[in-house]
Amino acid sequence: MNFASDNCSGVHRAVMAALASANDGHVASYGNDALTRAAEERVREVLEAPDAAVLFTATGTAANAISLGAAVHPWERIFCNEDAHIETSECAAPEMFTGGAKLTLIPGEGGLIDADALDRAAGFWAGEGLGGGKPGAISITNATEWGRVWMPDMVAEIAAIAQQHKLVLHMDGARFANAVAASGAAPADLTHRAGVDLLSFGGTKNGAMGVEAVVAFDPEFADRLAFTRKRSGHLLSKHRYLAAQFFGLLEGGLWLELARQANDMAAQLAAGLEEVEGARLAHPTEANMVFAVLPVDAHDRARAAGATYFKWSSLDEADQDEVTVRFVCSWNTTGAEVDALLAALRG
Repeated sequence: MNFASDNCSGVHRAVMAALASANDGHVASYGNDALTRAAEERVREVLEAPDAAVLFTATGTAANAISLGAAVHPWERIFCNEDAHIETSECAAPEMFTGGAKLTLIPGEGGLIDADALDRAAGFWAGEGLGGGKPGAISITNATEWGRVWMPDMVAEIAAIAQQHKLVLHMDGARFANAVAASGAAPADLTHRAGVDLLSFGGTKNGAMGVEAVVAFDPEFADRLAFTRKRSGHLLSKHRYLAAQFFGLLEGGLWLELARQANDMAAQLAAGLEEVEGARLAHPTEANMVFAVLPVDAHDRARAAGATYFKWSSLDEADQDEVTVRFVCSWNTTGAEVDALLAALRG
């Protein structure tokens, strides 16, 4: 019963098969092979963005940091939610890749960004002159660190603020597949049609071994992205092994099938928690993560039964008899595993 993270899940057999197929023979290195070009084109097709620049990286931190490194100057500000992954969990990689750009935190429920607060902050810092630096970009996360999903109209509202203040809009899509599956929207409607300039398109959490795609909907970013990726060490010499993973995931819509499974299991778990005495949801369950407040005795029973999940320390505990936890469902989470967890929680 592992609900710790979608990073803990294995690799889908279709991705393994794609890697095995890519292993035959000799091909050009550093992404100059036919499979890499085909995988890049497949990403463009899925996003309905024929002119987009697509670059594969090995990690989500690299995808975000490379994207932002191409988006802003060292003296600029990047606005993001106070709980954004780029703020809390990337060891200042965005600051390093940008040469020192400053992350400026904006409040918002469930990892979303409050549009009014963003507009005020962008206007304020634009008026602070040399001393305050210059607003440069906005980064939103879909799905958020709290499992909330940005819908197209919500993205468009942020994009309008970005356009008003001449800011680049980046989307951290480590769980982009889960967001697309949950929203029912076309991938294009959640991204470039809504005003997104740069996307970190996640694969690792959704059945891949380790791959993310940096997508620039404006080809103007292509050169800066390419040089930043090379300088960062993320242009793998045997690049086909990154490309093969994305090719396998996108084939036949597998990426959305896997995301729907993860989301469905999270919905099943959230519904089942209603039958656990004293338990309640801390945030709405919209994608593949469930945040819950549990009685300590239920938490202890689940741990004793072998369930693995995280206590969520950034939320204040309601009182000493309760604990806030995060359950993450993956592409290979089964209904039987959810039922076993719920049975342990109920006692």
